[in-house]
Amino acid sequence: MSPRHITTFLERSIPDGGAATLEQQLDARVRPAELVTALPDGAVRCFACGHRCLVKPGRRGICKVRFNRDGTLLAPAGYVAALQCDPTEKKPFFHVLPGSDTLTFGMLGCDFHCGYCQNWLTSQALRDDAAGVSPSDVTADGLVALALRQGAKLVGSSYNEPLITAEWAVDVFRAARPHGLRTAFISNGNATAEVLDYIRPWTDAYKIDLKAMDDRRYRELGGVLQHVLDAIRLVHERGFWLEVVTLVVPGFNDDDAQLARAADHIAAISPDIPWHVTAFHKDYRMTDPDDTRAEALVRACEIGARAGLRFVYAGNLPGRVGRWENTYCPGCRDLLIERTGYVIRRQRVGPDGSCPECRAPIPGIWC
Repeated sequence: MSPRHITTFLERSIPDGGAATLEQQLDARVRPAELVTALPDGAVRCFACGHRCLVKPGRRGICKVRFNRDGTLLAPAGYVAALQCDPTEKKPFFHVLPGSDTLTFGMLGCDFHCGYCQNWLTSQALRDDAAGVSPSDVTADGLVALALRQGAKLVGSSYNEPLITAEWAVDVFRAARPHGLRTAFISNGNATAEVLDYIRPWTDAYKIDLKAMDDRRYRELGGVLQHVLDAIRLVHERGFWLEVVTLVVPGFNDDDAQLARAADHIAAISPDIPWHVTAFHKDYRMTDPDDTRAEALVRACEIGARAGLRFVYAGNLPGRVGRWENTYCPGCRDLLIERTGYVIRRQRVGPDGSCPECRAPIPGIWC
C-alpha cells in the first residue's frame, strides 16, 4: 500500500504579545464543568483527572486551564490548538480499523509536566513561558464535517491531556457518533472513575501511557504511578478498547525489572491488551539520555511476550525491529497484519475480527 499521509490544518502560531494574554484568551473559551462537586465557601472538587484538585474561587487546578470563577468551575471548550488527520496507527492503535485515518484535535494544558514531552508547545501552556499556541475557534459540528471530508474513520482527542478537557471532547464525540465515526482518547491515564464513566457512553477506544513502574519516576513527571495502574484496570473493566504504550527511555525506565513489572501488570488485567514499547528521542528538556536503540525495544517486546501478553509491538523505529511491528494470530501464529511504520502492507483480519485461518477471535475494533 502507498505511504500514509499526515495532514496538518493549523499553523502553531505563537500568541501575539500585544493582544490578550494566552491565559485571557483561554479563559474566554470555556463552559461550566460537569466533572465537579460543590463544596462550602464557593470551593469545588474537580474529578477530571487523578489529582482531584480542590479549587477555591479565583484559583486554578494543577492543569492551569480549569479554574473557579465565583464558585463555578469552568472548563475549556470551543477551540483547538492542534488539528491533524493522520494514520490511526500513529496514536498508536494497532487493533482499531487498520489503515484508517483519525482526525485528531488537541487543546492546551496538561496535568503532568514530562521533561521529554513531544507536544510541549501545547501541553505546557500556562506552565512554561516558552510554550503556548494561539487557540483557533471551532465547533463540534465543524470538526465532524472536517473528519468526514477527509475520509477519517475516527475522531480523537490528543496532543495535550484530553481528560482535562473531557467536557469538550464529549461535545465533539456526541456530534461524531451519528455519522458513524468512532471516537478515541489518547491519554496519560491519570484518570478517575468519575471521568471514565462520564466519557464512556461516547468513547470507543482509549490509549494509556504507562510511563514507568517506579513511583519516584512518576512523581518527577507530575503524576502518581498507582493512579495510572488503577486506570488501566478501570478502562478495561468499562469496556473501552484499550491499548497501552511505554516510551522506553534509557536510564529512566528501561531496566528489565521495570519492564517486567509493567508487562505483568497489563497481563494480569488481560493478556489481550496490546502493549506498545516505543523509542525515545531527545526532546524538550530531556536531552541527556541516548535515543532508544532497536535492540532495547526488541528486548522489551520479548519481556512482554514472556509475561503472557499476546500482542506486543515495537514503535518509532520502522523496519528495524523485525516481527514486532506485525500482528500474529495468538492461536495458529499466522501473520494477520504486516506493518512498516504506519504503512499497512497486509491486512487479513475481517470485519468479524477473526483469524482467516483458524477462526480464533482477534480482539479489537475491526468495523
